[in-house]
Amino acid sequence: MFKKYDVIVVGAGHAGCEAAAAAANMGSKVLLVTMNMATMAQMSCNPAMGGVAKGQIVREIDALGGLSGIISDKSMIQFRMLNKSKGPAMWSPRTQNDRVLFAQEWRLALEKIENLDFWQEMVKEIVVEKGKVVGVKTGMGHVINADSVVLTNGTFLNGIIHVGEKQFGGGRTAEQAAYGLTEQLVSLGFESGRMKTGTPPRVDGRSLNYEAMEEQKGDEHPGKFSFSDTEPLKEQRSCFITYTNPKVHGILETGFEQSPMFAGRIQGVGPRYCPSIEDKINRFAERDRHQIFVEPEGWNTVEVYVNGFSTSLPENVQYKALTQIPGFENARMFRPGYAIEYDYFPPTQLELSLETKLIKNLFFAGQINGTTGYEEAGGQGLIAGINAHNKVHGKAPFILSRSEAYIGVLIDDLINKGTEEPYRMFTSRAEFRILLRQDNADIRLTQKGYDLGLASQDRLDKVNKKLRSVVALENVISTFKIKPSKVNGRLESLGTATLKEGTSLEKLLKRPELGIEELKKISPDFGDMLETYPEDVIEQTEIKIKYATYIDKESQLAGKLGTMDSKKIPDSFDFNSIPALSAESREKLNKVQPKTLGQASRISGVTPADISVLLVYLNR
Repeated sequence: MFKKYDVIVVGAGHAGCEAAAAAANMGSKVLLVTMNMATMAQMSCNPAMGGVAKGQIVREIDALGGLSGIISDKSMIQFRMLNKSKGPAMWSPRTQNDRVLFAQEWRLALEKIENLDFWQEMVKEIVVEKGKVVGVKTGMGHVINADSVVLTNGTFLNGIIHVGEKQFGGGRTAEQAAYGLTEQLVSLGFESGRMKTGTPPRVDGRSLNYEAMEEQKGDEHPGKFSFSDTEPLKEQRSCFITYTNPKVHGILETGFEQSPMFAGRIQGVGPRYCPSIEDKINRFAERDRHQIFVEPEGWNTVEVYVNGFSTSLPENVQYKALTQIPGFENARMFRPGYAIEYDYFPPTQLELSLETKLIKNLFFAGQINGTTGYEEAGGQGLIAGINAHNKVHGKAPFILSRSEAYIGVLIDDLINKGTEEPYRMFTSRAEFRILLRQDNADIRLTQKGYDLGLASQDRLDKVNKKLRSVVALENVISTFKIKPSKVNGRLESLGTATLKEGTSLEKLLKRPELGIEELKKISPDFGDMLETYPEDVIEQTEIKIKYATYIDKESQLAGKLGTMDSKKIPDSFDFNSIPALSAESREKLNKVQPKTLGQASRISGVTPADISVLLVYLNR
């Protein structure tokens, strides 16, 4: 009944969809196996994509030729560029999405891929021969052969849902958990652990009093994720902000004795940066309120997501507390919040390609690696799909460095440092964040996507045209002279030094108080000339000129990192043979088995002194 596939992807969440699309679009014969085809690409938690650092990942996925950015654009109901008051390294795009439309668009996109087949069933085992994966075995006993397998099981591996003192098996509300796979992987020598995440209650938007809340509109001129020609929004839906209060906290505390988290029924570690509401009021008892974001679930639904109120307390406690939040006095709850525990596999067991070290041609991506978030999952899925294809076609692994992409930072962190709590990406994790901005993801990665066979020729042509336009505009700004009489009045009003002699617009633009918009007011001729340039070219040019010193400094540091990453460590190098290394360093190095000196330097517990010792031995 089944043909042999190049790649089998298990799980059709964000990681699985990106992995299957990437491998199939690169030319592999791919089978996507999921327990429920009706919930492919489901937004299991909040109906949104992007945000701080996560938005950069979505743009990187898009630049490489993945689909998350395009799907997000087609299903968004609101767009906001976060952190615009800060420097461009912090700017992060975020969309509010129509949950149903998002999943529909993903399925439509996947079904258009000729090399991609689907099968609805649970995978209970992988089939391994001589240390190499050769297929999967399903719950009904079907053995499906493949040259590589990508596991993207999300929260389904031995998933347990908690609501108060109630608990039941499930990978998501109203969906069964997946059993058997963890036990088999452990028997093969893998180390596993437990993690926990949660979700808030959903309420009927018709029962809310929005006048008691603060409206949060989208950007006046909404942007988008994809560098392709997806349509920007013409109308948007608003979100709203409200707050908890001491009365809400008091009601929640009455349920603490029944809390699965405080009672010890939940053993898994939860996300540090997205705690439940009961965890927040317990850890931050000094705060008398916490922010709640009221987010619509789509264009044509009254269902509302209560962001900031994730909880696993009993339903009656959840409801009682909700009704004390301003605007929620008459709220009707559609379904309660819950916590879910699930199995994961510490990612130090993987290569940087996301292939497992124990079993050849087996790849892990998404929450199975201990991450949290759609964006982190999608980025891993894309890389795993690319590398599964490359492996079966005899090509080298595709690995992004920390200076090339947030996706590179994400995977490097996971492999070298591991994670004992759900990993979430932040801009602070990237030491080269001025290089890894959301606005230049196309410039950084489209050529790589094109070389892989994912990004189209049109995409590459568009990037090259943008680069030529940026160079041309930089030249204009650097040679455009302005006289003191034309600008001093404006400079004085802005509180910046006036000119004694003529200068170029480039020098003015480097002043913190001045931007392109100010230069247009100072010189109408310059403003008229700018009309011939697209907005993204103007933005890119302004950033390059204004932050040139910082960009150059980070580029030099990235070059030094690249030098260390080019220093190879032989396979199966015996770190125990170097007595000058610390005991902790030897233990960590033997466990991770880094491929380069740069990778070794980023392993937790390996000191600069250890790296110096290792360098001496490698030079011998």
